[in-house]
Amino acid sequence: MYRFLLTPRWWGINVFAVLAIPVCLFMGSWQLGRFESRVDSHREQQTQADSARTAAAEPLRDLLPVSTETSGRQATATGRYDAAHQLLVPDRDLEDRKGFYVLTLLRTDGGKALPVVRGWLPGDASSRADAAKVPAPPAGHVTVTGALQASENVGSKGVRAGGGLPQGQLGVISAASLVNLVPYQVYDAWITAPEASGAMVPVPPSAAPGSGLDLKAFQNLGYTGEWFAVAGFIVFMWFRLFRRETEAARDLALGITPEHPDGPGGSDGAPQKRSPAEAA
Repeated sequence: MYRFLLTPRWWGINVFAVLAIPVCLFMGSWQLGRFESRVDSHREQQTQADSARTAAAEPLRDLLPVSTETSGRQATATGRYDAAHQLLVPDRDLEDRKGFYVLTLLRTDGGKALPVVRGWLPGDASSRADAAKVPAPPAGHVTVTGALQASENVGSKGVRAGGGLPQGQLGVISAASLVNLVPYQVYDAWITAPEASGAMVPVPPSAAPGSGLDLKAFQNLGYTGEWFAVAGFIVFMWFRLFRRETEAARDLALGITPEHPDGPGGSDGAPQKRSPAEAA
């Protein structure tokens, strides 16, 4: 009854199933592992963020380059604020309120400048009235402490990069964006101050890139379900084809076909010539 499994057609079906099912299971497991890694990274980042709030500040040079381990840590640097190159970062929301960041470059004692987000103000960075509310940075030699952050890019959360910004505004906080705006070198990092002066509000540090439960994490979970579903569909179709072929072979052995359901010779006694595959 099962001789049909030795036909070329079924050899092809069996080889496809044997190869496709493990591949689907492997890809589904891999996508699930990616999702679990992102979940673990998110938990670890939250733990590190909680520890960073209470940990003692460290010199900036000891925390560079910025990584998932150092992002959010309290960094300290000394130098002088460059009030002549203070910049506003427009279209930055805070607690569902529209506003902008106030960024001032700290010329450190080592020569390089460190971008410091001194705070957030509600309003429009292009409005003279709102821009006039920005308090001047502290004068003289200062020591600044804040949460270390990695340079942004166009895909960073909250960034709305767009060309044609007015003078004095910056779309993306990064050394690459600042290199043409200031006449000195800039660290490939920035800090957000925990305290703000005047009407400004401190900007909370963000999670390190790739460590949060973003859309990609849930895409991995969705792909996991898709791969496992495909594997299940292949198994279902194999058993369905196998059952139909078995039933057709059994009916043929009894002399029953869809065209001649009345017996071995059918109603006119004609012999059966259809194969099990054709009956299926």
